[in-house]
Amino acid sequence: MPLYKYKAVDRDGKIRSGNLDAVNDADLEKRLLKLKLELIRAAVTVEKRASIGQPKVDKRELILFCVHMGQLTRSGVPLMDGLTDLRDSMEHPRFKEVVANLIERIEGGSTLSEALEEYPKVFDTLFINLVRAGEASGQLPNIFDSLADMIKWQDELSQSTKKLLVQPAFVGGTVLGVTVFLMVYLVPQLVEFIVNSGEELPGHTRALIAVSEAMTNYWYVWLIVPPVLFILIKMSLVASEKARYQADSVKLRVWQIGPVLKKITLSRFANFFSMLYAAGIPVLRSLEIAEGIVDNKVIRGALSQARQDIEQGEPISQSLAGTGMFPPLVLRMLKIGETTGQLDKALLNVSYFYERDIKDSIDKIQSLIQPTMTAVLGLLLGWVMLSVLSPIYGSLANVQL
Repeated sequence: MPLYKYKAVDRDGKIRSGNLDAVNDADLEKRLLKLKLELIRAAVTVEKRASIGQPKVDKRELILFCVHMGQLTRSGVPLMDGLTDLRDSMEHPRFKEVVANLIERIEGGSTLSEALEEYPKVFDTLFINLVRAGEASGQLPNIFDSLADMIKWQDELSQSTKKLLVQPAFVGGTVLGVTVFLMVYLVPQLVEFIVNSGEELPGHTRALIAVSEAMTNYWYVWLIVPPVLFILIKMSLVASEKARYQADSVKLRVWQIGPVLKKITLSRFANFFSMLYAAGIPVLRSLEIAEGIVDNKVIRGALSQARQDIEQGEPISQSLAGTGMFPPLVLRMLKIGETTGQLDKALLNVSYFYERDIKDSIDKIQSLIQPTMTAVLGLLLGWVMLSVLSPIYGSLANVQL
């Protein structure tokens, strides 16, 4: 279906422009009329669905969509009427067009989940499968409520991940900046005085001078090599499955940060698995979908092996125990949930357990960052001062003698 770039006028006489999918010009005009817009002119831009020139649909818009759809469907409002009211009240231009196209698809005989599949960049596989399960079970209002909670939780978890990584990167960048300043600006000004002192330079002073000269004389190497290495690493990760696996393995072994990243990934897996299972999706299918949101190759491989073991008839808790990813307390909760027939609640408890542990771990890491970086800066400054002052003190001692 072609994507049209249009210019139209609304009921207030204001000119509006944007992009909209349509079969032809007549279909475009019909769709714009439903958006309360009158077509002025239009032209085909590309022969595929896109969002050129349109803002990306963010999590906040998806949360509002789920909240409103949950309220409307629970109140007994027909799906088409609910979507139409939602479309007319939306301010986000791209999402408004998406909802308008959903209405068109459903009018053409598609189910809501089938219409959602047309926009994989807006509605992911988990979202679509939960909606499909809600349609089959008649629990669509509850599904929308669960989706709203899930997206909120996912956004909070994403913020926790950024909080974990951004501060160490910022403080590390500050330390790097101080190091460059010392080696490129301060130390060269002192080198001539140190060398002219006539004293035999100690090893740590010679090392300081060598580092300073390397950074000063070969500055272009320090500027070019890191970006080139970064690009080469990114290319190898894209081209090689083995390289991605090794990189993900290294991430999980990073001091303090690796275990927290592992907990964040497993928390997301447990939460999504719980939602899928509670919606009535079979265990193996739920596992397969939940694996798709795991972005770490090592953890995904372990979970995939667990799913294969479950296919062979092993209990879920026993199969997950074989991955070596879950601690005994979590496995105990899963085993009890499996025995009592409340696996979805047990999985939610696992997610809450990890969420609390993640917050404690992030607070612990942040409390370590400040003293650690202070110690690093102190050692760096101490090295510079010791290397500079040692020859000076030696010269003064010789003068006194």
